[in-house]
Amino acid sequence: MPRTMGLGSMSVEALLKLRDEVGKVLSHKAAQLEEELSMLGGEVATERRGCRSAMKGRKVAVKYRDKEGNTWAGRGAQPVWLREKLKAGAKLEDFAVQRAAASRKGSPRKTKKRRRKK
Repeated sequence: MPRTMGLGSMSVEALLKLRDEVGKVLSHKAAQLEEELSMLGGEVATERRGCRSAMKGRKVAVKYRDKEGNTWAGRGAQPVWLREKLKAGAKLEDFAVQRAAASRKGSPRKTKKRRRKK
């Protein structure tokens, strides 16, 4: 498609039509490349956008809580309420949430000490 006029002088309708045509050509070329790659035995990454960590969005148990009910899971930046109380002299351990014994995963294993050779 020969272009004799610049994009700046084209109408909005003409630009939208051109965008659609370019999109169709690019989709066709991408399909051809994927087909060629599959013939060669390679894997095709169909959609890369939207990939995210498996942990993203998962709820995490609360590790710190104050008397007003503010909570923090211990991930990310410290919240303002905790930072202010730490600056006032409180310790992080003062806000630690005590976990129930049932929620802990097993008991700690005892390690065996190795004997020294004499």
